[in-house]
Amino acid sequence: MFDETGWSDRAFSPAETYARVSSLLPGFGITRVARHTGLDRIGVPVWCAYTPNAKSIVVAQGKGLTDEEARTSAVMEALERCVAASPHADIVHTTARVLRRAGKRFDMLPCLIAAGRSPPRDDEPISFVVGTDLVSGDDIHVPLDAVTLDRTLIDCRYWQSSDGLASGNTLNEAVFHGLNERIERDAYVLWQVSSAGARQSSCVDPGSIERPELSSLVASIEAAGCVLRLFDMTSDIGVPSFNALIAPIDVLSARNPRFVTVNYGAGTHPSAARAMIRAVTEAVQSRMTFISGSRDDIYPPVYNRPLPGETQTLLKVNSAVPLKPYRRNDGWPSAANSGTILDTLKQMELGPVIAVPLSEPALPFAVAKVLAPKLENPEGRRAQRFGQRALAKGSFG
Repeated sequence: MFDETGWSDRAFSPAETYARVSSLLPGFGITRVARHTGLDRIGVPVWCAYTPNAKSIVVAQGKGLTDEEARTSAVMEALERCVAASPHADIVHTTARVLRRAGKRFDMLPCLIAAGRSPPRDDEPISFVVGTDLVSGDDIHVPLDAVTLDRTLIDCRYWQSSDGLASGNTLNEAVFHGLNERIERDAYVLWQVSSAGARQSSCVDPGSIERPELSSLVASIEAAGCVLRLFDMTSDIGVPSFNALIAPIDVLSARNPRFVTVNYGAGTHPSAARAMIRAVTEAVQSRMTFISGSRDDIYPPVYNRPLPGETQTLLKVNSAVPLKPYRRNDGWPSAANSGTILDTLKQMELGPVIAVPLSEPALPFAVAKVLAPKLENPEGRRAQRFGQRALAKGSFG
């Protein structure tokens, strides 16, 4: 599944995946699919899928090394959001106390409680869905509101997020993508709370991994008059993780640069090259977000927000000296799959890792929500901003 000649992890080619799902798009409210690539001089493929009556954002974006990859990525992103808004799952309305007395495993996910809200009481009836703890194989109940993505809910007790939400041709494929995303978000938070010196010294040379796809991306960015900075944020878990910053080269000397001129992307994958590619293409996709103005969750004041000085400093890192070459963590196989990653999480006592299927089994694609309560969560309106891993990292480096 993870051959070293390509960089897609799908069980079918992007064209085959699109053919499998395209006839279903109207039924999910997806009305248009558009190519945005030509709006930016970088030229890396970026597509969008539109769902006018979506319960979260209307526009879903997708990126890739080819138009077929980007189009399929956008469509799958839109589908997973549609499914997560109205998941197909067996819902159990009960209390934590009843589940405990029945010997059922459950996790109330206190780390995902929304800001200003309190966790459910032990005797308070709420809606649960059943997932699987991928570490132990046990069934485990979790609150429905923690896996749903429906921005129309008023005063939702749980933080609504697409973090860990993923799709694929198969459930295993969706879980693999969701698992990588959770590790990516955890790694980024840990990188953020590390010292400024540690962040700056993590800058690496994308040319230290010889892959033509990566070299082509870097060449396209530089030809467009932009600068790329790539940072190795791989955590103690060991799965290669990177974040990328892209900006016009004049931002390096600008006196009052704007926030929107610098764009961020991140990627995690057992293959370091693929993790780098994902980080860079996501940064290009983020840049397209502001160029196109198509995202309905980006408001006008964002375009006038000043660029944080720290971000400008990161762009200047190693601008006058050769970048540090990347050295992967010896012993981590680039052909790893979900099982390999889960074995590592188990050894590190970072379970449970919960996968909740959200789509109807009869569909030619699968959507899952992956929850990893002991890993860090991205910034959001939650009662708990940081978990134990970030608190320890911030305190001790």
